[in-house]
Amino acid sequence: MSAPGPRSSTAQPFATGATACRTRCCAGRWRFLNGLTAWLLLTLTLALPVGLLGRGAGPALALNDAQQLVVEAWRLVNQSYVDPTRLEAVHWRRLRQKTLEQPIERSREAYDAIEAMLSPIGDPYTRVLRPDDFGTLRSNTRGTVCGVGLQLALRERDQAIVVIAPLDGSPAAEAGIASGSALLTVEGQATTELGLERTAALLRGQSGTDVIVTLRPPAGGSEREVRLERRQVDLQPVRSRRLSVDGHPLGLLRITQFSEPVPQQVREALEGFTANAAGAPPIEGLVLDLRNNSGGLVSAGLAVANALLDAEPIVETQDRGGITARQQASPGSLYAGPLLTLVNGGTASASEILAGALQDAGRSPLVGSRTFGKGLIQTLIPLGDGSGLAVTVARYLTPRGRDIQNQGIEPDTVLPGPEPLNPGGPGDTWLEAASQRLVDTLEAKAGT
Repeated sequence: MSAPGPRSSTAQPFATGATACRTRCCAGRWRFLNGLTAWLLLTLTLALPVGLLGRGAGPALALNDAQQLVVEAWRLVNQSYVDPTRLEAVHWRRLRQKTLEQPIERSREAYDAIEAMLSPIGDPYTRVLRPDDFGTLRSNTRGTVCGVGLQLALRERDQAIVVIAPLDGSPAAEAGIASGSALLTVEGQATTELGLERTAALLRGQSGTDVIVTLRPPAGGSEREVRLERRQVDLQPVRSRRLSVDGHPLGLLRITQFSEPVPQQVREALEGFTANAAGAPPIEGLVLDLRNNSGGLVSAGLAVANALLDAEPIVETQDRGGITARQQASPGSLYAGPLLTLVNGGTASASEILAGALQDAGRSPLVGSRTFGKGLIQTLIPLGDGSGLAVTVARYLTPRGRDIQNQGIEPDTVLPGPEPLNPGGPGDTWLEAASQRLVDTLEAKAGT
């Protein structure tokens, strides 16, 4: 399936080995900003190298390499940013000139200057990724990360860094860190001063080392300090198993992020559910669990939607010119049986694209709680020195035109709290409720 919209982009929040994401599409390949790990789990994609997108008039004087990074970053934002009126409002051309008036001799100074130049735009998703962050992002898209397993996001109303969700099986999950918790400090440094990228960088580190964080629970209450041991986290983005509810064979397909292996792993899981493998009967219904899936590669999310929808629209994107493009599923599907989808506040970006498409098409009801609400797409472009630039290039809407940015998607059925802290694990009351609802639907259809 071809990727919609811009040449490269993401639609996600941030994870940190920690992943930071915002939530993860790109040209050629849509790359995912992992948590960044603190990843702005954005759904990012790699675009053409700097310099291939055209050049505007630059300063008359010769520029050193560090200054050239600043100019290239300015040009890319100037040509790609989704809202040109916002650039005009912050006097974007003047910002370039003011930035180049300061001494910029080294790459580190260039990164600082680019961050300062981008800040007035007020878009936390449009940012520079230093080489370490960019390298982490690339490893995250392949399904592994070394850190504590937090997916982070920047809350726009107060600029607080909050936990979208802990990664399954990670140190953060084992410590019982809840979705929605505010991350206040890392190693004694305030996250409001560090920002999302640097917070993520502090959470990453060599396997076996510790990091101390301070958190505030999502419902308020006392702050708590937690010591987490960094380690290699296998993201295991796709997990599947069979369920038996009241004698009905069901399948559980849990997708925790959209990385490169996901489409093939989903295909294999669906084929296993529908084939008569090891004497097991084909499933009668499927529970798709997108809880705490903060996004990733948009192309992977589109491929999963294509596997579940039959020639139905998947998503609409709006670019900086207001042009709307629609992505359509191919005829046929890998699984056409009864389907129910679990979502929560950790469902963001590319996973919201999938959930919105299933809901709008009437293919699957959504149950759980309101999703995160990230409806922006970023493109990630290498700057040539190991760093990269993420630029918001488009908005995405559900097929019926719903804009979910900062609003999220309301499920068809809201499940009661407290929300299970270990989705898919023992005592997951939401999974039990969703499975029973699916069985009730199957029995109701059989009785008509």
